[in-house]
Amino acid sequence: MGSAYSSSGIFSLSSSTIVCSTPGPTTSHITIFSHQSLSNSCLCPSSPKFVRANLQRLVKSTFSLPISSAAASLPSNLNCVRVEEMETEKAEDYVDPIRNPHSTDPELIQTMAYEALVWSSLHGFVVGDRNSQRSGKVPGVGLVHAPFSLLPMPFPEVHWTHACEIAPIFNELIDRVSLDGKFLQDSLARTKKVDEFTSRLLDIHSKMLEINKKEEVRLGLHRSDYMLDEQTKSLLQIELNTISSSFPGLSSLVSELHRMLLHQFKHRLSMNPESIPRNYAVNGFALALSKAWTEYNNQRGVIMVVVQPEERNMYDQHWLCTVLKEIHQVKSIRKTLAEIEAEGELQADGTLVVGGEIIAVVYFRAGYAPTDYPSESEWKARLLIEQSDAIKCPSIAYHLAGTKKIQQELAKSEVLERFLENKDDIAKLRKCFAGLWSLDDSSIIKEAIERPGLYVMKPQREGGGNNIYGNDVKETLLRLQQQQEAGTNEDAAYILMQRIFPAVSPAILIRDGIYHKEQTVSELGVYGAYLRNKTKVIMNEHCGYLMRTKVSSSNEGGVAAGYAVLDSIYLV
Repeated sequence: MGSAYSSSGIFSLSSSTIVCSTPGPTTSHITIFSHQSLSNSCLCPSSPKFVRANLQRLVKSTFSLPISSAAASLPSNLNCVRVEEMETEKAEDYVDPIRNPHSTDPELIQTMAYEALVWSSLHGFVVGDRNSQRSGKVPGVGLVHAPFSLLPMPFPEVHWTHACEIAPIFNELIDRVSLDGKFLQDSLARTKKVDEFTSRLLDIHSKMLEINKKEEVRLGLHRSDYMLDEQTKSLLQIELNTISSSFPGLSSLVSELHRMLLHQFKHRLSMNPESIPRNYAVNGFALALSKAWTEYNNQRGVIMVVVQPEERNMYDQHWLCTVLKEIHQVKSIRKTLAEIEAEGELQADGTLVVGGEIIAVVYFRAGYAPTDYPSESEWKARLLIEQSDAIKCPSIAYHLAGTKKIQQELAKSEVLERFLENKDDIAKLRKCFAGLWSLDDSSIIKEAIERPGLYVMKPQREGGGNNIYGNDVKETLLRLQQQQEAGTNEDAAYILMQRIFPAVSPAILIRDGIYHKEQTVSELGVYGAYLRNKTKVIMNEHCGYLMRTKVSSSNEGGVAAGYAVLDSIYLV
């Protein structure tokens, strides 16, 4: 998130952090509620029968979770204290919580935060705690609620509709680009010379082209990320993710959390829960995976989720696997790339067997960054998967089709026409394209050096924290120019993108049991699912969304990376 966002020149409101703690002579750490206060809350029964019934209700109701019947009263020993208050310019106050949640009564905020934290704990809206060493390896150890915004973010319905409408078009575009091996290889040829990670991916792709390996069944689980540009009022695409599009599970939950809060406190907030779109992301992804499993046509096959050795976002993944098991009766297993290399074998007929299991579908939630390949073992595993007849999500071609360089190439004049015939579809996609350039465009490089605040430099990387902003853009471009004069082509590792200036909105963000009043910006991601068997398109649709909100002063915005919180949209 935030890969093309600017916070410069923003008129800021006063920023303060509100926390709640129990009174006492000393406080080693401040949390929103004390240990004593939590012991006074009423929890649901924990019998196996209750848990099993509740789990089935969760997954079979498409994450339409039951709404709490009553708010628990807060303990009398809680005090609210204001910390880190800063004197800044004040803007006009709003009494409408839709426009300015900071104006909401502090006691109501405290009550809602308490209810939200209880709900999160009971409904699996959790991640691994970074402070717990084993939280990324052992399920159930070191849990903490996922970071979230207390209230949904207002979002124009016209832009929401447009983003959903073009998701299937982007799905089809990625599929067609993936089939054009020459386009992928030629477009990334200069990048290959200076980017080792992209080079290794292209080498695997080349080997598949050499042996004429055909992916007759192709599965894509994508997410197209957007920001709403304040000046032009345009919805502009940040990037299109074709590998490890995360948070279908937790994004579905945060939407239900917000609907619960708006329903429970409707007389105080005057906000309509039905203005939050239902979020079917986890169900859509599970449906696509199960349909792909069916197309593989082997009842003994399983879905293999490729994961990192340590994954604090494992519960987002486990929700997807739970829906696969409970709704579709499809078994899944979790393996790291190193485990696949050690336990995997390719049979003569192309069947991939890992740990004794026949692999029908490979779903990557790792493998998108150089750090996922610390040794040759991981690269051998990736090649083994590509050589097999298992259905890959994504295949190596789909992976390459989602790189930043390909995104920039597709934005060039007449390139979309190479892959799409429908002029209306092409126009709809172009409408959301931000400015994108390669670094061999001398005129735009000159402009970026003179006005670096209007651009973002992006390498061929996923996962957040990799982009270059502000004066660093100028310094990096000048350095690359000097290196180019010396005969190197490091500039080919980057693209240049127009910097998007979204509107700043007040929000209440909750992380680690502490809530903060902040000025924020948001990024909307729309999920898409695509499944094709030869000429037959089995599934092509948008399936839910991810809303991420972050402090406006932050350039980056990944939730797992710690920059942003999960949110939902409130249509206006």
